[in-house]
Amino acid sequence: MGMYIAVAIIAYFIGSINFSVIISKKVAGFDLREKGSKNAGTTNMLRTVGKKAALVVLICDILKGVLAIIIAKLMTSGVNQAIGVQVAAVAVVLGHTFPIFFGFKGGKGVATSIGILLVINWQIGLICIVYGVLILLLTRMVSLGSITAALLFPVLTIFIRAHYIADGAGYTIFGIIMAIIILFNHRSNIKRLNEGTENRISFKK
Repeated sequence: MGMYIAVAIIAYFIGSINFSVIISKKVAGFDLREKGSKNAGTTNMLRTVGKKAALVVLICDILKGVLAIIIAKLMTSGVNQAIGVQVAAVAVVLGHTFPIFFGFKGGKGVATSIGILLVINWQIGLICIVYGVLILLLTRMVSLGSITAALLFPVLTIFIRAHYIADGAGYTIFGIIMAIIILFNHRSNIKRLNEGTENRISFKK
């Protein structure tokens, strides 16, 4: 139990490093959480700061998920690694959402979840990414792509049994927990989707 707690703490602190806030202050001179949608994430960075900054944030947030899972696997080599990586995944996303270093006000955890999925099961990760991007291209709604991909994840764990970073049970329950976190973080988006007022992104130059 102690090892899992240590994994959770480390993953949470990794998640709490909010690159969107750091980079927006460095590049644009303001806290991203005070502009646009006020969300500390890639989409708001794209709208308020620019493409280059958004790309850097996207990559850094993905790497947070990757790093947390790799560390968890190394730390839990003597115990149940499947539980270890699942604990780390939840903790790093919670850290991203409620960062201790930034007043517990962070992002929605989508990019970090992408990194998590690609490491935990690259096959499921790629399917979710392609599906999410396809929804985005069809609707121009980042939130809808993120939400539907999050819902797809636990479904895929039922049918895909190979390519996991650590053999073990619980991946479907873990997928449901991750989906719930993403849905919770997108609750304002879900409300706007129901009202037909959700923001769309433009693919024009």
